[in-house]
Amino acid sequence: MKKLFKLNKHSLITSSRGMGTIEVVIIIAILVSLALIFRGALTTYANSVMTFVFDEGKIIGSF
Repeated sequence: MKKLFKLNKHSLITSSRGMGTIEVVIIIAILVSLALIFRGALTTYANSVMTFVFDEGKIIGSF
């Protein structure tokens, strides 16, 4: 029984399952920095998509 407990205790310490808080924070920081870097391009793209979607003349004319 003691050997089983030691094995489980050791495996819990060295387990690499799941994502830790640090990894999530790093991923969020990278996404926010990319969004800030490409803010102008993203805004232009979003505006052109919105204009295309909500401008009924272009949608009807494209079919």
